[in-house]
Amino acid sequence: MKNKKSFSRRTFLTGTLTTGALAITPKSLRSNEDIFSYVTRHGPSSGIAKLNGNENPYGPSQKALRAINEASKKSGYYVHTSGETLRSMIAEKNGLTTDYIILSSGSTAALTNIALASIKKGHILAPDLFWDSTANLAAGISQNKLKRLPSNIKHQIDLGVMKNSISKDISLVHITNPNNPTGSVLNNSELKEFCREVSKTCTILIDEAYNDLTDNPKSSTMIPLIKEGRNIIVTRTFSKIHGLAGLRIGYMIAKPELIKEIMKFGIIGNWTTNHAGIAAAIASYNDKNFLSHSKAMVNEGKEMVMEAVKKNGLSALPSKANFIFVNLGSLNAGKFKASMAKRNIIISGIYRNHKNWSRVSMGKINDIQRYVNAMPEALEEIS
Repeated sequence: MKNKKSFSRRTFLTGTLTTGALAITPKSLRSNEDIFSYVTRHGPSSGIAKLNGNENPYGPSQKALRAINEASKKSGYYVHTSGETLRSMIAEKNGLTTDYIILSSGSTAALTNIALASIKKGHILAPDLFWDSTANLAAGISQNKLKRLPSNIKHQIDLGVMKNSISKDISLVHITNPNNPTGSVLNNSELKEFCREVSKTCTILIDEAYNDLTDNPKSSTMIPLIKEGRNIIVTRTFSKIHGLAGLRIGYMIAKPELIKEIMKFGIIGNWTTNHAGIAAAIASYNDKNFLSHSKAMVNEGKEMVMEAVKKNGLSALPSKANFIFVNLGSLNAGKFKASMAKRNIIISGIYRNHKNWSRVSMGKINDIQRYVNAMPEALEEIS
């Protein structure tokens, strides 16, 4: 049941934004790329509903902002002690020692190192749809390749098919859980069984950027398998629920010997981060109030989008992340993206050859309402 506060806010937004959304900025965007002409120095300008980056616009938290202000005064120095503090916090929370943890610039730097280290030894096996930027980068400079499993009708990762596809020339299995762009989450028990078995023959990477948005983050993570000594890597980031995307702090958890091998393929660690980001990460790591509020806003936004999807005769995949993958039926996601951009609403476009699937990220509730209000007209325009 919706609470009264949520209902009244949506009712107000529906009434005001339906008539006023297009009048907020002097002219509308022609395409998603044009957003970069309509940004302030530090983010989207007023009137732009940016719903394409899986960010948390409610961050940084107040605790993080105070920490940033203080820490930035020492930005003339490289990060050292504060980085060790954050590593210790992560280690303590997960029952590990700090040699199992390495910090990086977002999780992207760690993922890049992992891909480069793995592609030298063999192919990377992954689903058809996943966050593939770092794996693609590595495959582009190697004779070894990124091998993708074909998508099924529900765009779910079939662990049985994946297991049967592993051969001696596979060096890394790359899984994003919850997955991006689908938002789907794997069954915890099945994934643990898969990881325990497959990690005997090759390394498994679990990108857990969105783990804190699942119903039960503690049971969804594969970090306990690392404690068992398994050949598994988990990456995390402060860019999502913590609201620190622009501060670029992430980390990797793995056996110490595996971390040492991966570090040969790029420079990561404390000193590649920044004081403001580390201070914000420390302040927000255990900020339960902020994390709960952020998660509640994401869930409210997803509920709004799912209602709109159904109302417009469409369908979408159930999501455990901060975005929704919408099935546009016979319509083209690239055209839908352009139609929304004309209304100053920025969403993602086509993923690979799945031309009728469109991803929308959660943002501030008023921006989600603008997306909801614009959907009927945008769909009509491209029909």
